[in-house]
Amino acid sequence: MKRTIYISGKITGTTDFVERFARAESRLKLQGWRVINPVKKCRHMNPNTTEWHHYMRRDIRLLTRCDALYLLRGWRQSRGAIIEQRLAVDLGMDIITEAGG
Repeated sequence: MKRTIYISGKITGTTDFVERFARAESRLKLQGWRVINPVKKCRHMNPNTTEWHHYMRRDIRLLTRCDALYLLRGWRQSRGAIIEQRLAVDLGMDIITEAGG
């Protein structure tokens, strides 16, 4: 059975997050993971009118359905990624950090 992994990383204040998350998704799929990419899952939400906590509530629900967490480089500069990492540790999930991260 395929295991599921959630991608986490800095989004707020960046312009290349869609590409970074997509590259990670492609790499993880090649490794045999079923991937939850929160950027794709929240596409319907409008970043101009949706507040940060609405994204986080949805993302945390997605994360809790996964077996592992994948942290992109620079995740420590993201309030949301820090929360997701702490939750993953508390839930006993496997955590993989992108090289250089």
